[in-house]
Amino acid sequence: MKKNINYILGVFFVLLLTTTSCTQDTYSLGDLTAPSNIVINAVIVGQDANHPNGDGSGDVKFTITADNALGYKIDYDASDAVAFVFLPNGSITKKYTKLGLNTYRVTAVVSGKGGSSSTITKDISVRSDFTPDPAVVTNITNNTSKTWIVDKSVAGHFGVGPWSATSVTPEWWAGGVNEKVNCCNCFYTATFTFTKVVASGTYSLTVASPDGVFTKTGSLAGGLPGIPASGAEGCYAYAGGTSAFSFVPSSSGIAASAPSTKVAMQLSGVDTFIGYGATLKEYEVMVSTPTYMYLRVQGTETGNAWYLKLVPKP
Repeated sequence: MKKNINYILGVFFVLLLTTTSCTQDTYSLGDLTAPSNIVINAVIVGQDANHPNGDGSGDVKFTITADNALGYKIDYDASDAVAFVFLPNGSITKKYTKLGLNTYRVTAVVSGKGGSSSTITKDISVRSDFTPDPAVVTNITNNTSKTWIVDKSVAGHFGVGPWSATSVTPEWWAGGVNEKVNCCNCFYTATFTFTKVVASGTYSLTVASPDGVFTKTGSLAGGLPGIPASGAEGCYAYAGGTSAFSFVPSSSGIAASAPSTKVAMQLSGVDTFIGYGATLKEYEVMVSTPTYMYLRVQGTETGNAWYLKLVPKP
């Protein structure tokens, strides 16, 4: 009898294992329907029949809508390096600062379920008019020409914090006195000459850097000529350069109460830089006096805000 029971139990366990081994879990990615019916709504502030490109503030209110959308990103200008900004609710106001009437190609990427996404572009023409504070212009250019250098003699002459409208200090890191002398003295020997051409009302920047440019490499060098495709941050050969620049309203979006002149310098092209090479080309003038200039600029690693303190070259 005992043998029969053992036999029956053995058969039962064999059947159980067989049944279990034949059971297969199934998984589904769910609905992969990509977003559709995407629309970029662009309201140019001050636009009317007499001002088809806006009131000159350069402000544009964007709203992106779509069916089956879970997230939104926008790039404001396809002619620059693509830098998509995440829009939590699909809406944002952007200030375009390039002076005069300019056309921009705007790109929106809308994400949906299962990693699906859809893209759309739209061209807009926006006018930006701006008269900078004359004191800022005089301080920086001396109304003719003035040469500046990074001030290695003070703490915080170089620093970094988050690129955020609510952060206006190098809260992540700030360099000490002579911070880069041993590794990257080119940072301190480079000169930056700002010139005002009175006859034409234009401005130019000339950069001379006999010991090279202090920068990151590859795409993080911001397009500076001659920088290698890879390598650590450091000093790299740079032949110098001259470019036009404009005084423009700052587009950083920091609060009106924040310590800033709200004036920025927008460099043309990619051949010049101020202080540090791995940045974009709009430098907000936080503080300006005849003997001191404090700048804030977005890095090519676009989550970074870099800070630079400069003084007139002795």
